[in-house]
Amino acid sequence: MRAHKITMLGTGLIGDFYTATLHGQRGRDRVQVVYSRTEERGRAFSERWGIPEHTTDLQAAVNHPDTDIVIVGLPNHLHVEAVAAAAAAGKAVLCTKPLGRNAAEAQQILETVEGAGVFGGYLEDLCYTPKSLKAIKSVEDGALGDITWVRSRETHPGPHSAWFWDGRLTGGGAIIDLGCHCIEIIRNFVGKGNRPVEVMCHTDTLVHPIEDEDNAIALIRFESGAIGQFEVSWTFRGGMDLRDEVAGTEGTIWLNHFLRTGFEMFTTGGSGGYVAEKAESSAGWLFPVGDEVSELGYVDMFSDMFDAIDSGGQPRETIYDGYVVNAIMDACYRSAKSRAWEPVDLFEWRGGETERIGREPELHEGKVVIKRETLPDGRVKMILKDPKSGDFADVVVAG
Repeated sequence: MRAHKITMLGTGLIGDFYTATLHGQRGRDRVQVVYSRTEERGRAFSERWGIPEHTTDLQAAVNHPDTDIVIVGLPNHLHVEAVAAAAAAGKAVLCTKPLGRNAAEAQQILETVEGAGVFGGYLEDLCYTPKSLKAIKSVEDGALGDITWVRSRETHPGPHSAWFWDGRLTGGGAIIDLGCHCIEIIRNFVGKGNRPVEVMCHTDTLVHPIEDEDNAIALIRFESGAIGQFEVSWTFRGGMDLRDEVAGTEGTIWLNHFLRTGFEMFTTGGSGGYVAEKAESSAGWLFPVGDEVSELGYVDMFSDMFDAIDSGGQPRETIYDGYVVNAIMDACYRSAKSRAWEPVDLFEWRGGETERIGREPELHEGKVVIKRETLPDGRVKMILKDPKSGDFADVVVAG
């Protein structure tokens, strides 16, 4: 496998996470040039990470003769321009979440990448956390049976940078920032071939004096009948709460990614220092994160992306996946305004068809078994339904 040299677009927090991961993981891939909109930030970033070159010229960064991959870690409103530049340069392009401010921008990005015939990857890190990957594999192996319900929650006290709070630049509030994570986590568990059909969403602005939502909750109905539920907030106090729950006909999974994960510490706060992303305090009971870039999925995400580039294959998270996420978020915003279920409008569905959840009923003496359970004395109790009369009855048999 060959080494790659990378153009990094953006010097914000996500650029730090990306560069830390890239420089630390395979040992041969390096960021060669970083683009920043300000000379000061670009110079500081390059010095911090030992990057040979920095520039405030986007085209120069993208068209650098020594780089073969462009990573877009810029604010949402710059994604279309940056991806177009990378595609025109014939370079592989990896774009941070969300793909666009809306589905129209996401579709434009998708068509640009596919039209140029370059590699495209969607950098949705939370689908790559070690716990998520193991849980998704268990679901794919059938451990939970048919997935009926998935809940994903991401809440914290609000974004780091000013531009995040400006819906004109982002496309929305907490849904655009956090809901994109939750939606793609849900899709991974219910199956990406399971078409999202419609959405019911409620949004509100409860705390911050901004034009967009700082809290939201939504339900997504899929073709199989499965329901996805997400909760997002920019007003949660106590750090960053990342949790997922998956329910199936044969089992359940609970995941806690960032709080209450087994590392708890009390301190009076005398020394201060960094604890974890979105941590609000460096005193009292704290929940540090051991290897943050790994726990947040960056290590496995870039391994998957670069392996796909090297093999000529597709990553787990494609540009098309990013488009579908944007389409679902568009439906969320329409639903929040109409206060009704809104369809998920897709210009093209590439996932095929998914059968509705269902199974052949178990029968006992000509009656349908609704439920069976073992009693404390070992006997088995069944709840039965008479298919002719529609009546229900309890029956206890020997164990």
